[in-house]
Parts: sequence; C-alpha cells; structure tokens
Amino acid sequence: MAKNKRPSKAQQQALVHQLVATIDAHPDDYQPYYELVVLLTAGQDFEQAEELAMKALGKFDQQPQAADQLRYALGNVYYQAQEYDRALPYYQQITDQQLRTDAYLMMAQSLMAKRDYQHALVYALTAQESRKNDYDANLLVADILLAMGNNQQAFDYYQNAFKLDPHSGKAAFNAGLTAMVVGQPYADWFAKAQALDATYYQQHQQQLTDIEKMLASQRTNQQDDAQ
Repeated sequence: MAKNKRPSKAQQQALVHQLVATIDAHPDDYQPYYELVVLLTAGQDFEQAEELAMKALGKFDQQPQAADQLRYALGNVYYQAQEYDRALPYYQQITDQQLRTDAYLMMAQSLMAKRDYQHALVYALTAQESRKNDYDANLLVADILLAMGNNQQAFDYYQNAFKLDPHSGKAAFNAGLTAMVVGQPYADWFAKAQALDATYYQQHQQQLTDIEKMLASQRTNQQDDAQ
C-alpha cells in the first residue's frame, strides 16, 4: 500500500505546535484534534496520540461524524502499536457508511495480524464488495487467501489488484507465486515484478525458492506413487 513520505522530526514538531495552536484557537472544531492524533501516530508517539484521541472522543461524542473520525483515528493508534484487540472495538463502533468500509479494511488487517484469517476474510470481502475497483481492498483479500492456502482465489485477486495498479511489483510477484502453485504460466509475472520493484522481488526470493522446492518434492512423490 502506498506510503506518504514521513516528515522529519523538526517538521513534525512544527506541525504539532501549529495544530496545538489551532486547537487552542478553535476548541470546538474536531478536525485539528483528529489531524494531531494522526500526526502523533505517524511519529509513533502512541501514548500521547491515545490520550488526545480519548480526550477528543469525550468532548465530541455527541457529534456522530466527529466521533466516527476520532474512533477510526484511535483504532489506528492501537493498530500501529500492534494492540489489535484494543483497535477492533473502535473500528466496530463506526457508523458512517464511507468510513465503515475503511474500518472493515483495518479490521481485516488487524485480524490477519492475529492470524484469524477466516474472520479477516469476511471483513476484507465486505470492503472489497463496496470498492471493487480499489487496489488495496483487492490486494488485502488476495493476501488473506494466500495466508489461508487458497492459491487459486488468491491468484484471481492478485490479478485484479495488478489490473488496478499495473505498477505494483508486489501484486505481480504474488500473482506469479500463486500462478506457479496452481499450474498457470508464471514467468511473465516474475519478470514484471522484477522490473517494477526489484527490492520487493529480492526480499521475497526465499519465498520463491521455498515454493519451487515444495513443487519439486510434490512431483517426486507423485512419480514414486505412480511406480
């Protein structure tokens, strides 16, 4: 998933001071609270981010839009801190239709991190149904299916993801990996992956080697059984 370039420490401090000043000047506007929670989370200052989000939620809990945004931000604080069980209830409370789809994606990622693939898949598919042309949603569904060992369906979703973002080395590599397992042509996928994202390709070479060994072992066993 695409990542924005993280601001430097000095830039982050300047933005924090700016947002604190905005909050002081406009205490009844939830947006600067939300933005400051996001900024603190990006800087991995999880304790302050949690404290501010809780305070803001107490202040704006009677404003549905504000409360949903702040719950989402607080869920993300816990997600980034790898406290998935604390993140999930905040995502579940979100009622705004548009934000709920984002929350489903985050719930799927949280559950996947907990290796609860079955429930993760339910939320990821629900989000993907709402956003069939969303690269991140298709990629997440594919990743969960791959983790579950459902290579054929994973291959289909990796192809979907690649169509939606033809510059994704990850989607190309994993399409190649799953194609190899299900007996589909795969060389072109790996060539694309290497051309698009050589770093990702190199980092996941071991995965490729492991699959090749597994398939070779399966072929040997089949030959032994046939004799």
